[in-house]
Amino acid sequence: MESTYQLLLTLGGVFLAGQAISAFGRRTSLPRVTLLLIFGVIIGKQALDIIPAVFSQWFEIIAEVTLMMVGFLIGGKLTRHSLKVGMENTLWISASAAIFTTVIVGLGLLWFGLPIELAILLGCIASATAPAATLDVVMESNNQGPFGKLLLSIVALDDAWGLLLFGVGMAVALSISGHVSDGSPVLMASKDIGGAVVLGILLGFPAAYLTGRVKPGEPILTEALGLVFICGGLAIWLDVSFLIASIVMGAVVANFASHHEYPFHAIENIEWPFMVIFFVLAGAMLDLESLGGLGLIGLVYILCRISGKIIGALFGGQISGADQEIKIWMGVALLPQAGVSIGMALVASSNFPEYQHILLPTILGTTVFFELIGPVFTRIAMKHTRKVYNESR
Repeated sequence: MESTYQLLLTLGGVFLAGQAISAFGRRTSLPRVTLLLIFGVIIGKQALDIIPAVFSQWFEIIAEVTLMMVGFLIGGKLTRHSLKVGMENTLWISASAAIFTTVIVGLGLLWFGLPIELAILLGCIASATAPAATLDVVMESNNQGPFGKLLLSIVALDDAWGLLLFGVGMAVALSISGHVSDGSPVLMASKDIGGAVVLGILLGFPAAYLTGRVKPGEPILTEALGLVFICGGLAIWLDVSFLIASIVMGAVVANFASHHEYPFHAIENIEWPFMVIFFVLAGAMLDLESLGGLGLIGLVYILCRISGKIIGALFGGQISGADQEIKIWMGVALLPQAGVSIGMALVASSNFPEYQHILLPTILGTTVFFELIGPVFTRIAMKHTRKVYNESR
């Protein structure tokens, strides 16, 4: 009984606070993602500590469900038209931003004096971004221009690039150090990505044909949620990336459901409450003490990661012939970094226990920094490019 009323009171309070924060965010320069994270920090264990344990226990499943919805919605933006218009920009900028970040962070830490294996691992982890925070900033800004659409297309590929780079980096680091791995990191990353792509396709095609029939032209909420939960459940059971599987399934439905008028309109109406809980709980779980332990290694990592994203996006945009605003601002918009980097750090630490005391504090601290600050830079980029886009119309 006690846990029930605590859960209900907390849910009600978080939802009302999320609505107030969303309204407040429209009147400030801070995105609501950052404001929700700060609110979570205030009511979490770092400050007031008023979130009941029964609520915190749901964080993992809420985070997974939220990211499944995020992947589904991002996949829905990858239509044939958007890919035809911006595929070259998407591929070049996403790959370049990921690779340049890995190289610049790795070289920067190597120059700072870190062992080569550790520098490689941290460089690969730095390539990861935060799809949930990026999607929310785009939706909040209501940017219908080419920049917002391209940003979501790039973010859709980031998880795949990050996993591939991390798999290769792990293999190289293990080879240099002479460690023995239970399995090839490259094969494991390929299985994670390839299995997710196959799963998304296998679910996406029947979904494209069957959904949107009950209510002609538009799938109802139960259809959309059913697809997301089945896709996520199968992905977790098969041990493949549920985010990539959701993105691929969403893209298949968006491109092959010719009878759909609004393929993902239904799920957009329920996604925001999950986002509110996700970011508030993420803020409550943030370990702010890790910021104090960053030191010079963390500072080098932060500066090199910012440089890598900006230079990489500029280079990729230059090769693909992107607009000047995209080349300048896309790297800034890609700064958010979230949970996937922590997952990579845990995997790396299990293979390199001798570096665990550097890997985990560095990634935890920098993730806190980029989770709070990254969405602010994304919003700045969105506001600037939206102004330019509106003036050019």
